[in-house]
Amino acid sequence: MDNTTIAAISTAQGLGGIGVIRISGDQAITIADKVFKKISDGSLSNAKGYTAHFGHVIYNNEKIDECVATVFRAPHSYTGEDVVELSCHGGVYVTKSVLRAVLDSGAVSAQAGEFTKRAFLNGKLDLTEAEAVMDIIGAKSHAAAKSALLVHEGALSQKINETKEELINRAAHLSAWADYPEEDIEEVEFDALKNALIVSAERLDILLKDYDKGRVIREGIDTVIVGRPNVGKSTLMNLITGCDKSIVTDIAGTTRDIVEETAVIRDITLHLSDTAGIRDADNAIEKIGVDKAKKRLSTAELVIAVFDASSALCDDDIALLDELADTTCIAVINKDDLDQKIDIERIKNVTEHIVFMSAKNNNGFEQFEDLIEKIAGIADFDSSNAVLSNERQRSLTKNAYNSLKEAISALEYGMTYDAVTVAIEEAISHLCELTGERVTERVVDNVFHQFCVGK
Repeated sequence: MDNTTIAAISTAQGLGGIGVIRISGDQAITIADKVFKKISDGSLSNAKGYTAHFGHVIYNNEKIDECVATVFRAPHSYTGEDVVELSCHGGVYVTKSVLRAVLDSGAVSAQAGEFTKRAFLNGKLDLTEAEAVMDIIGAKSHAAAKSALLVHEGALSQKINETKEELINRAAHLSAWADYPEEDIEEVEFDALKNALIVSAERLDILLKDYDKGRVIREGIDTVIVGRPNVGKSTLMNLITGCDKSIVTDIAGTTRDIVEETAVIRDITLHLSDTAGIRDADNAIEKIGVDKAKKRLSTAELVIAVFDASSALCDDDIALLDELADTTCIAVINKDDLDQKIDIERIKNVTEHIVFMSAKNNNGFEQFEDLIEKIAGIADFDSSNAVLSNERQRSLTKNAYNSLKEAISALEYGMTYDAVTVAIEEAISHLCELTGERVTERVVDNVFHQFCVGK
């Protein structure tokens, strides 16, 4: 364990009411005393944990700012070490000046995720709880924040540990019964062992099945809005985002480049791209926009294809429908307030997800939201259940599940209990790596490298 004292700005850098510089390590209080002077007598070295003190940051005999110093004594802190948080006025210059004073007084710059890494290494968090920290920070919806907080508070760890403890007990019983036949050890019952393994595998299978739903809630859906010019793509984009992000005019081809924005619909984050109208373009600049739109269409997870209800399908519409054959698509039949002339049956041949709307008048938007929720597959998602947070966790859970299936198969085929025990122990090993009980330094470094500095 590194015994250096680290420091970093832990709040977003920019204009703000408060900026926090966090210091953690054996010398945290000593270093803070070098730059922080209390209004009242005394120093932070005499302060109790969980106390706040008003004063000033002074360095090189110059008063930098008013400050509140909050003291946390080991092990009752976020990192498990002595921690001091200096809360000064927000702003790039002031916070960087305070940090510079702290670093010049003996601290070293914290690396990305180093505070949380120390919390993990000091046993304050397991690895799944630590990984949830960045999910909380990055949450873009209520469900995402709620789910991440549950994992951070140990809901996923509890599920994994329950399964792991059951497997450890079964493996211990198998080993003892096989290794000490002369001892009076209860015989392993085939049916009880098999049922326990099946129940454990089912628990892991539920986590695996919920992973994609959780990923949608956490990461959102890469979505592109396409259609020929002047069908209402930009109007729909503005309706979804709730702001005038895209320029709307009666002139076909107004959108020349991809306009991007993020919106949340029923706890589903859509990473939206409003594209240039897809058609055969003579204008060189418009043609570049059309090519970008086609490329964007080919990579999107969800395509929202917009058609004009008041006009028959043209060659550009037909060509677009051909492009949509192998995509996950919602067909928005826009301008539904006008007389319908569109061939809806031709569109039904491509997608069953069709909604009639008037984006201009905000009609049909609730039905559009229903389709988004249906396609995302989270209508029955319960954000109060813990879910796997990332591909590392999914992969290890899958490995543990496969090992349990091997153990069950070994039992059913009448293989020796030694073979069954090996498979169970492999499952235990994967679950231990999942929570961080058995994990390499390289894996730990990789996990926390993805964090922001200051957390």
